[in-house]
Amino acid sequence: MAEIRLDNQTLLHISLFERITRTQIRDCVEMEDKIIFMVDNGRITQAVGKNGENVSKLRKALEKTIQIIEYSDDPQQFVRSVFHPYEVESVELETRGEQIHATVKVNPVLKAKAIGKQGRNLKIFRDIISRHHNIQSVSVS
Repeated sequence: MAEIRLDNQTLLHISLFERITRTQIRDCVEMEDKIIFMVDNGRITQAVGKNGENVSKLRKALEKTIQIIEYSDDPQQFVRSVFHPYEVESVELETRGEQIHATVKVNPVLKAKAIGKQGRNLKIFRDIISRHHNIQSVSVS
């Protein structure tokens, strides 16, 4: 797993997240228009809040889209959590030479969104996955 470095801005966002949700985070990735927070297994309901109220508060405070993912020790379950908004149908892991590759099948209607403009979402998701599990490549089908 890669070392995770967080800048001061990200640390402020983490502090706000933890204050609003009363949930500790495990990782945080910030993009231009979106912040992805990762919480420990079993903590996602608390983090999202009743009727998504915590996500709404964070969205207003940070003026960005908020995605919360749930960590899992199980690599397949973790990949499923990362791609959750895109209605995951299946996750397959296979070894290709020295690397482990994940193929994520999502709802075909949401496939383009899962990949993102110029593959931006896929790149971010691949980075998050490789930071926490021994999976080096990810594709969406």
